[in-house]
Amino acid sequence: MPFMSTFKEWPAFNLPQTRIVFKLRKDKFHYMAVADNRQRPMPLPEDRLPERGKPLATPEAVLLVNPVEVEFKGEVDDKYQYSCENKDLQVHGWICCEPTVGFWQITPSNEFRSGGPLKQNLSSHVGPINLAMFLSAHYSGEDMVLKLKPGEPWKKVFGPVFIYLNTLSDDDDEPQCLWEDAKEQMLNEVQSWPYSFPASEDFPSSEQRGYVNGRFQVQDRFISDYCIPGNGAYVGLAPPGEVGSWQSECKGYQFWTKADPEGYFSINNIRTGDYNLYAWIPGFIGDYRNDEVITITPGCDLDLGDVIYKPPRDGPTLWEIGIPNRSAAEFYIPDPDPKYINKLYVDHPDRFRQYGLWERYADLYPDEDLVYTVGTSDYAKDWFFAQVTRKKDDNSYQGTTWQIKFKLDSVQNSGSYKLRLALATANVAELQVRINSPETNPWSTGVIGHDNTIARHGIHGLYRLYSIEVPGSELVEEDNTIFLTQTMATGPLQGIMYDYIRLEGPPCSDSEN
Repeated sequence: MPFMSTFKEWPAFNLPQTRIVFKLRKDKFHYMAVADNRQRPMPLPEDRLPERGKPLATPEAVLLVNPVEVEFKGEVDDKYQYSCENKDLQVHGWICCEPTVGFWQITPSNEFRSGGPLKQNLSSHVGPINLAMFLSAHYSGEDMVLKLKPGEPWKKVFGPVFIYLNTLSDDDDEPQCLWEDAKEQMLNEVQSWPYSFPASEDFPSSEQRGYVNGRFQVQDRFISDYCIPGNGAYVGLAPPGEVGSWQSECKGYQFWTKADPEGYFSINNIRTGDYNLYAWIPGFIGDYRNDEVITITPGCDLDLGDVIYKPPRDGPTLWEIGIPNRSAAEFYIPDPDPKYINKLYVDHPDRFRQYGLWERYADLYPDEDLVYTVGTSDYAKDWFFAQVTRKKDDNSYQGTTWQIKFKLDSVQNSGSYKLRLALATANVAELQVRINSPETNPWSTGVIGHDNTIARHGIHGLYRLYSIEVPGSELVEEDNTIFLTQTMATGPLQGIMYDYIRLEGPPCSDSEN
């Protein structure tokens, strides 16, 4: 599906979303599957109508109060509860039981999807609807809207995607076999990419594409004297841009892979053109970008050798909260309000997908805000997954101030400490940071983010990393406190999710410890 903008007389044009929508028969397809552990019978579209469903805080969320099938009564239905990251959204669909037929949409490549491997997109939802998402601003906001200037030429091929229908060959087989068969077919389609049948000159064949390989390693002298193999690093080619720009890039193509345990990577079937090499690796903060532009020509096979990433680091770790993985999933995620349950996510690894979890913060902290004590508190139990607003008695909202308490045995008054704040998402938020006094002039992010992750049951949006210099003169021996204030508070869905926080000592202190 080529999309072109090439006419000089065209005015400026914004394209926030492109997709193919498949609408199936509601009397046939009742069972939906997105992943091995994310599949279930689904309500009917009638259940969302006013006489059967109660609208909740967002238009997409409906409490089913009088559904056609009584089994769904009391559940929340929201299409965003079934969102999925690009890297995991290769096959999804529906099963009809009478007759037993599966409808599956297979996406063999992510090259035409925007935002990289972690970009979250809709999959399937009540309708029954099946979506092939190519471009959307979900979980990223305005940064992901494709914006064309007056007369700006632009061309991009979306797809092809593969529609697969299957049925049971044996009366004794269970309908679940259709899902397993669809996964096998997906692997076949991935191996067949790029397809040979498209006749468009805008869709190059395998012979017209290029290849890149290398080895990704991490150099952090405060962890090891040697380079650390980039086990599990995400390595990709995307259009030239700033560090981390791939996560909001939406005009060109991206090609990503995951490095093996020794850090070796291979990126295949790359379209010709100019790219930067980007990467990030779980366990380390920040983003890698190779400053040299890489030009892919037909049939090229480039060996980049050792690619060395030096993560942001000034001094030794004094303490840390969380895991640097671009997600808030390791923090405390509360049980949902019993009135707002999706049964699929009860005792599920993705418990963050339940509706209304933002309201649970005020339930747990009705008067005072969260206080975390380094060395005593456990971030899996004591660090709420999102710093959100608190609703007041007059139905207005107020910002919240979290505290991190920590001890220092000694302080270099003339030294410079570094506070690293990695955010997993932000939605119309401002984070202010103060050291040892809630009244001092703060360091501030300014107003950031339109990710809308909190409302859409995600656990991350766009990744943001801030490095704050903390003069030693602001710290004291023994007890210290960092105040984290989220000030924006006009509604319930504003706030931030933290990925990881670290305090580093002065650069010279590693030789003293």
